[in-house]
Amino acid sequence: MHEIKPGVQYVGAFDWNRRNFDSMMQTPDGVTYNSYLIKGETATALIDTVEPRFVEGLLKDLEGVRRLDYIVIQHTEQDHTGALPVLLNKYPEAKIVCVAKAQTLLQYWFDLPTDRYMIVKDGDSIDLGGKTLTFYAMPWVHWADTMVSYLKEDRILFTCDLFGAHIAQNELFAGDDERVITAAKQYYGVIMAPYRNFITKHLERIAAMEVDLIAPSHGPLHDQPAKVIAAYREWTSDATRNLVLIPYVTMHDSTRLMVEMLVEELTKRGVTALPLDMATPDTNRLAVGFIDAKAIVWASPVVMAGAHPNVLYAALFANYLKPKAKVMAVIGSMGWGSKMVEQLTGIIGDPKVEYLEPVIGKGIPREKEREALALLAESISQKF
Repeated sequence: MHEIKPGVQYVGAFDWNRRNFDSMMQTPDGVTYNSYLIKGETATALIDTVEPRFVEGLLKDLEGVRRLDYIVIQHTEQDHTGALPVLLNKYPEAKIVCVAKAQTLLQYWFDLPTDRYMIVKDGDSIDLGGKTLTFYAMPWVHWADTMVSYLKEDRILFTCDLFGAHIAQNELFAGDDERVITAAKQYYGVIMAPYRNFITKHLERIAAMEVDLIAPSHGPLHDQPAKVIAAYREWTSDATRNLVLIPYVTMHDSTRLMVEMLVEELTKRGVTALPLDMATPDTNRLAVGFIDAKAIVWASPVVMAGAHPNVLYAALFANYLKPKAKVMAVIGSMGWGSKMVEQLTGIIGDPKVEYLEPVIGKGIPREKEREALALLAESISQKF
């Protein structure tokens, strides 16, 4: 238990050894499940709980809490609600505070008595006695059930997964640590990016609030809130960098050589290229690339008449994450017939994406392929 401000305590859990989240995001620095205890003069509230494996630790932190009036559920995934059944049993007076959609989803998991719920709407408040919690519905950040909670007297905004980061450290506050912003960008890229249009609107609401501290559900607390808000404004905007992302796989080096030729030609034209070898997919780097890149070139050898499965995975991931890039191309190598180009271009469902002329060579790339790749690099540079 750590005091954040008088009457506001951190009672979350540190998962130091978790190395994968949701089976699609690498977490080399571990994960935290942030839970916050707020003690007013007349009532006590807990904001979110923890992953089921860490229930005992939360109960230990709550040993001195004789009465818990409210359990605020901002989002219904298990890393937020894992201790809910145990807490409801320990504190029979506690009410679950959530939006209506969250109640529906919680019932899928727990089938709780309806009289345990206190359903709130956007702008509703709870007076804890000298501390006031106000709730704001912010759906699709990143589920339909999401809300945030604002503690007016202490100017703390509890933002659920918004502004979160998968990084476990015993320093509770982010401060100037750039590692936190890097982790937050990876988290945004994998978890939040598909909903950037919704997030943009929610950022405007947050800008109107007086916030001294942002307390997310994962990672350190942002004691310089303007810093992470500015980062989110950049990530959710249409702005991109002078960058071509090249997710690729090579089997017998032909595709790798073509990627190197393309990188060389792009460099000549002042365009930065980032090749990502998808032999072992790094979804964090891929997702960050989707935030930054102005163009994407898919590079693959032909396997069973189509693209390599790992490149297909990267393209499917892109279709889910909705990258900002509106210019794409396909390059690669083959020995005989292929539907690779049609396969990859068909995966990306954005009608605004312009596909440039593909470059598909046979066997080892030669001067013909180099010339074609130079033309592709020129076409890409003209789009920048």
